[in-house]
Amino acid sequence: MGEYLHTIDAKGRLILPAKFRAELGDRLIVTKGLDTCVFVYGLEEWAILENKLKQLPLAKPEARAFVRFFFAGAAELECDKQGRILLPNNLREYAQLDKDVVVIGVSNRVEIWSKKIWDDYNDQLGPTVVQMAEELVDLGI
Repeated sequence: MGEYLHTIDAKGRLILPAKFRAELGDRLIVTKGLDTCVFVYGLEEWAILENKLKQLPLAKPEARAFVRFFFAGAAELECDKQGRILLPNNLREYAQLDKDVVVIGVSNRVEIWSKKIWDDYNDQLGPTVVQMAEELVDLGI
């Protein structure tokens, strides 16, 4: 959980908050996320997701596309002694990450967002949160 403002340096390195490093471990998987962000998983959580994705029906084009989306952009990274990760260029381009970023905890993963995209997302989301909550009640949440 949590939301942290950070910066990416000129080499593409990002310091992960210590709280997240403790949960994720020193080795982690980064990949293209939904909503134009980067998803970060610890190895255990990635293995769970990978197993679920392997079970999708290969005959369905949507399933193949979704699996490609996650695996083609994925990379295994290791935190350095300062708690930094070097984000691959393809992921920085995909999520439009240059300098100012927001790192958020979302249950079983961490997400890295461009600050501008995160701010825009929240501006759009704000008016619809009550309606979403009402719909989630119907799902028993």
